[in-house]
Amino acid sequence: MHSDRKAAGHIAKAAGIRSLVVDFRHAPEHPYPAQPDDVETAYRWLLAQGYQPQHIGSTGHSIGGTLAVMLPLRLLAKGEPTPGAIVSISPWTDVTLANPKVDENEEHDKMLSRNTLEGMRAAFLQDPDLDFADPRISLVNADLTGLPPTVVHYGEYETLAGDGAELAQRLTEFKVTSEVHPMPEGQHSFVLGAGRVPEVDQAIEQMGQSLRRHLGA
Repeated sequence: MHSDRKAAGHIAKAAGIRSLVVDFRHAPEHPYPAQPDDVETAYRWLLAQGYQPQHIGSTGHSIGGTLAVMLPLRLLAKGEPTPGAIVSISPWTDVTLANPKVDENEEHDKMLSRNTLEGMRAAFLQDPDLDFADPRISLVNADLTGLPPTVVHYGEYETLAGDGAELAQRLTEFKVTSEVHPMPEGQHSFVLGAGRVPEVDQAIEQMGQSLRRHLGA
């Protein structure tokens, strides 16, 4: 919550709306599914405050970019209304780590590596019976039918660049209204450079435009 609220504020300002930053529980003390549970709780709190689903955007970066997609998929599985739009930044969508970009980009990505991701995965997914390819956690294997308009941003230098590109391709396959914005030489979670890096601010303006368009802000 404290590390991300600045970037969230920049996105909210670009969209002309307010932002709720969710301080979800952290692994390894609280493994999956604590995080998507907390995001769903936050969404239901917004509904209880009187916000309408079509006026809520589900956004996040890194694992937050994954959770931003997990939430609407959960709601669709329950036959409930989803948020009106998704902005997924630098998402981790294949926790099997099979995408070749994980290794190809390791020398470029200053934040993540295969070893780092393996350590995060061990902390996050502690149930030995949970298959890493399970579509609930590896979104590249999920049925994306019915997702709201979705925008994917990722950095071309990050280890998860392939994850972002593959999610964008899957959205197209499932005929979801979508946009994809790869940032040349962008790092993982580049959005944290908001207010300091012109290319990041330009990307945030794109995010804001998409949210305004799809949420009717």
